[in-house]
Amino acid sequence: MPLRRLDECPECLRELHVCRMCLFYDAHHPKNCIEEEAPEIREMERANFCDYFKPSPNAYTPESLEAEQNAQKKLAKLFAGVDSEATSTEQSIGPDYDKSNWTEVEDLFKK
Repeated sequence: MPLRRLDECPECLRELHVCRMCLFYDAHHPKNCIEEEAPEIREMERANFCDYFKPSPNAYTPESLEAEQNAQKKLAKLFAGVDSEATSTEQSIGPDYDKSNWTEVEDLFKK
């Protein structure tokens, strides 16, 4: 049975009719979709009206979700003490700037 546009996962309540759940989704393709006639969608994780949508049985992988959650935790920990009132780089990097803190930032972007 096809998914309706606003169907949600019963476990996490996320929308299911989304590009990232589609058989044609390809993150390395310019439109993120290998179906040539499909409309260009800007938000890959939001429900859409694409008529070419076919659910992919391999769309969900717990490992990728765990990696994403770990990255979000590291990012939140890294910016836990950042002053949200700072409006420019000069204000946020002042005389208290300590280069040793940047090693944590650089580690986030290493593969």
